[in-house]
Amino acid sequence: MAIKLIADSGSTKAEWCLLDGKKKKTIFTQGISPYFLTLTEIVDILEKELKPKMKGAVPSVIHFYGTGCSNPANVKMMKQALKKIFSKATITVDHDLMGAAKALCGDQKGVACILGTGSNSCYYNGKKILKNSPGLGYVLGDEGSGAYLGRKVIQYYLYNTFDPDLMDRFKAKFNVGAVEILDAIYKQPMPNRYLASFAIFLSENRGHYMIENIIEDGINDFFFTHICKYTESWTLPIHFIGSVADAFKDVIKDMCHSYELQLGKILKNPMEGLVKYYAGK
Repeated sequence: MAIKLIADSGSTKAEWCLLDGKKKKTIFTQGISPYFLTLTEIVDILEKELKPKMKGAVPSVIHFYGTGCSNPANVKMMKQALKKIFSKATITVDHDLMGAAKALCGDQKGVACILGTGSNSCYYNGKKILKNSPGLGYVLGDEGSGAYLGRKVIQYYLYNTFDPDLMDRFKAKFNVGAVEILDAIYKQPMPNRYLASFAIFLSENRGHYMIENIIEDGINDFFFTHICKYTESWTLPIHFIGSVADAFKDVIKDMCHSYELQLGKILKNPMEGLVKYYAGK
């Protein structure tokens, strides 16, 4: 039986699963985003972080789902990088939204949403994505994502909007000031990942009205801007995947109830669903 390598990569981390019959091995590397990394840097990650952990296993089929891989130039670069390491493998590269749709919906129709470092959504007909709300990235879009929520946390801190208790908690947790924050966002690589790192402050301080407002407003922005635009949202289940979706399941459940939408699955990551999808194929 052919050895399969399945990958799900966000901006922050990538999860890889080697499937050899009924045996499976999970490997983690840093996230691979072709928007932020060069071909050489991607190959370097594969060579140093992935290959040594594979213990000599040689996959004949690779399914890579990653952020930024809806762009044809990025798909080409990702395929080139994988081909340099796995020269004999049959490689397919698709965007993380397709991976999420397959993991969440399988062969069924549904609306699939990603709420992780970034955010995205689509209507999936059981075979392919027929509608996709445009992803504008962390500067213009990514509503409801870790980067979106993290930006709000930083704003509340730097604008001194948090009450004294939350201001003290923020200082104790992160120990950074305006100079370091602005430098990391405007001058350092991976600003989206940096912004998203502040979203943990929300999950660690649940119950405070300011915290709940940030979470609810951010996720409502995602529902209003994206989910409500699909006519299919009113007749099909709405599924969610990603660290933010997992952390704030209760808010998503209440939001679906408020909008009178049918909530489907909420998964932290797509790998379990992808393994199930490909195991029988």
